Amino acid sequence: MNAELLIMFTLDCDRAYLYAHPERELTADETQRYDDAIARRATGVPAQYITGHQEFWGLDLIVSPAVLIPRPETEHVVEAVLELARVDDVDKSQRQRAGAPAPHVRIADVGTGSGAIALALAKELPAAEIHATDISAEALEVARANATRHDLGGRIKFHQTDLLGALPRQEFDFVVSNPPYVGQSEEDQVQLEVRRFEPRNAVFAGPTGLEVIERLVPQAHEALRRGGWLVFEISGTIADRVPPLLSGWADTKITNDLQGIARVARARK
Repeated sequence: MNAELLIMFTLDCDRAYLYAHPERELTADETQRYDDAIARRATGVPAQYITGHQEFWGLDLIVSPAVLIPRPETEHVVEAVLELARVDDVDKSQRQRAGAPAPHVRIADVGTGSGAIALALAKELPAAEIHATDISAEALEVARANATRHDLGGRIKFHQTDLLGALPRQEFDFVVSNPPYVGQSEEDQVQLEVRRFEPRNAVFAGPTGLEVIERLVPQAHEALRRGGWLVFEISGTIADRVPPLLSGWADTKITNDLQGIARVARARK
């Protein structure tokens, strides 16, 4: 797969073109470019950082070493929000029929990185107002570029802040996040290329892996309206330690990914 991505990068083509033209020979310049890409990959640089792209939720996203590479498992977070948003839409329709106006849906994506979650939700929920935060100015540059290239720049407001620090209180319907959740004690179990090349503050939360989530939960409680949802990614390593952090919330639930690993936590204020 890496070799295929790199040859597509070299030829600036898609997979369909690649398979439709098996007889295509590389020019001398293309051969040099491919060899250079293979050499970088051999040192451990992720293929996505070499090509500058990664697909997420059907969107071609720009990525750089300033952001975590979006992964398929994070799509489960998007799925959870969409499922809950559909339930809320039913409730709102019932209220509208009763004569009450439907409230405006507001979503906060905390630690947006490349903007993957925010863009996926903007794509699927065209009426939603979305705010995306990140502590890294470099990450926000990437997220803004992705929003612009997918014509979603006017739908998402970006904020440089730590977690939810700069956002208003008790106004959001959803707080969603893929926070750092790997403990430093687990570092030896993390892939070498992740440890070496992806931003550490997007991977490692601290000694236990819970440090960022411990700060996120109370801030989300402040930011959410009554009945609003907190949805965030976790790992199987911390799954049994997350529910106590959500004490006092309603409808708490942890769901697994396709490999049966705990992946998404949700709770209602």
